[in-house]
Amino acid sequence: MLFTSEPRLRDSVIERDFSVGEIPGILWVPRSASTPAPLILLGHPGGVRQMYPRLAARARHAAADGFATATIELPGGPGRPRLAVAEDARADMIRALEAGEPVEADIIDRLVLPLVELAVPEWRATLDALLALPVIGGPVAYSGGNISIGLRLAVAEPRIVAAGLFAGSFVPRAILEDARRVTIPLHVLLQWDDEGNDRQMALELFDALGSLEKTLNANLGGHTGVPQHAAEDANRFFVRHLRSRQSGAAK
Repeated sequence: MLFTSEPRLRDSVIERDFSVGEIPGILWVPRSASTPAPLILLGHPGGVRQMYPRLAARARHAAADGFATATIELPGGPGRPRLAVAEDARADMIRALEAGEPVEADIIDRLVLPLVELAVPEWRATLDALLALPVIGGPVAYSGGNISIGLRLAVAEPRIVAAGLFAGSFVPRAILEDARRVTIPLHVLLQWDDEGNDRQMALELFDALGSLEKTLNANLGGHTGVPQHAAEDANRFFVRHLRSRQSGAAK
């Protein structure tokens, strides 16, 4: 891991840009941390700089509970090589939606699966580098979208002990098969009136999840109307599962 910026003080966190090979990212560590901190990987739909205000706010909330956080730019994101197949599929999706037609499974596969197949190994390589830092001690959780990336990562990465996921977007059938193999505790947030996401698919995906502990937090409102109490519920979920794992490891 190469740090590409000097430390920046941002309220309750120390923030630094980094790269792992060609993968750029941001790390936030609680300013008050006196021992290695548990880690939450912050997922997002793409474009770290565009998403920065939300990511930084999530990092500050996590820091208040003593957790470090990190995010990376997704494959095909700004400043990274383009994913032509996904761009073509996105254009086909937009044409279908504008025509009032269903988005076919082939389009969904071409849109999502190349991203998942590239992003999951990159997240795992980044996790290797983060856990080698003296300020990071584990355990590890994943939070946010893209839900297909989060589920594939939950299956592939045994170091992730819990995940909070944002339901929505188009989900390939292959990800439904991944969902059945997920066993870690899950907290899934669904905006009931999200005009850009398929509610029925989100419910089908939740039903498919194999975890014995899974919670669906559904709220009225559109994509940007997540109520404050929903974020607080997610924070409590991470505190419960990361702290219990941390305490168990210390014994």
